[in-house]
Amino acid sequence: MPANLTPEYEKAEQRYRQAKTDEEKLLGLQEMLRTIPKHKGTDKMQADLKRRISQARRAAVKKSGKRGVDFFHVPKTGAGQIVLVGLPNVGKSALVAATTNAPVKVADYPHTTAVPTPGMWHRQDVQLQLVDTPPVTAGQVPPGLMGTIRSADVILIVVDAAGACLQQAEGVLALLDGRGLQVRSTPRRHLDPEDRTRYSGLIAANKADLAQPDDLAVLRELYAERLEVLPISCTTGEGLETLSQRLWELLDVIRVYTKEPGKPTDDDQPYTLPAGATLEDLAREIHRDLPGKMRYARIWGGGRFDGQRAQRSEVLRDKDVVEIHQ
Repeated sequence: MPANLTPEYEKAEQRYRQAKTDEEKLLGLQEMLRTIPKHKGTDKMQADLKRRISQARRAAVKKSGKRGVDFFHVPKTGAGQIVLVGLPNVGKSALVAATTNAPVKVADYPHTTAVPTPGMWHRQDVQLQLVDTPPVTAGQVPPGLMGTIRSADVILIVVDAAGACLQQAEGVLALLDGRGLQVRSTPRRHLDPEDRTRYSGLIAANKADLAQPDDLAVLRELYAERLEVLPISCTTGEGLETLSQRLWELLDVIRVYTKEPGKPTDDDQPYTLPAGATLEDLAREIHRDLPGKMRYARIWGGGRFDGQRAQRSEVLRDKDVVEIHQ
């Protein structure tokens, strides 16, 4: 079957061939994967692109390790990593300070955040990792910050709703678009995990208590086809609970509780897994050797009979309780 490559793909391939840095080459490969027609005639090409992207990422990690400590690398913890991106003084640090115990510095002058700073936002019985970052400016990104952004599970664009929020959002999105990142309010499960040009995300319009309603309406109307806009206030707490819920939905994960036979459920630390995960996935999360030892499991929750027996291919649901038998 012919590949029937599009002009967009050919442009991406030309960009890759002209790339001079490792980052530019990786961007080119990711753009090629994003634009290649998805049909049987390109299956081998898609597989080859994914392999080359993985190789490029490993090479970049290996190379960065030779330069010593990378202060822009933030190890992931919790149910998912949300990286905040925005211009100076829009309230990124204020949001992290209002929702976590992270030692962020909040001030009225710009560039108070020099390196990414993570904090854990407790949401019911799980934690979301928020990462405060140095501000971006018109067309400028601090060295190393793009690596932080690219590793995110969700990108949260923060704007000042009481300022020129429309211009702020346009500036940040133009900057991300120019580096091959397309942000949409789409749950992660609906994105190709190998295509790192597309990200889940939304816009948080901070200082909503001081904003003009018309400004927020225009912002929402402009991005209605692409991004959800949530009004929040780090001062009054307005919209923070809704923001937490929407971030959870974009992460698209489920909580699964475990119990040993004859013992109570461990309610304190549920496992978080991608939506659609199976019993076998849970067993592997508990211990890499457990899938081979598991005979069956019993499940409580999700409209099932209490303690219903299930096999390893059973798809789990949020708040399921699982008892694994070896």
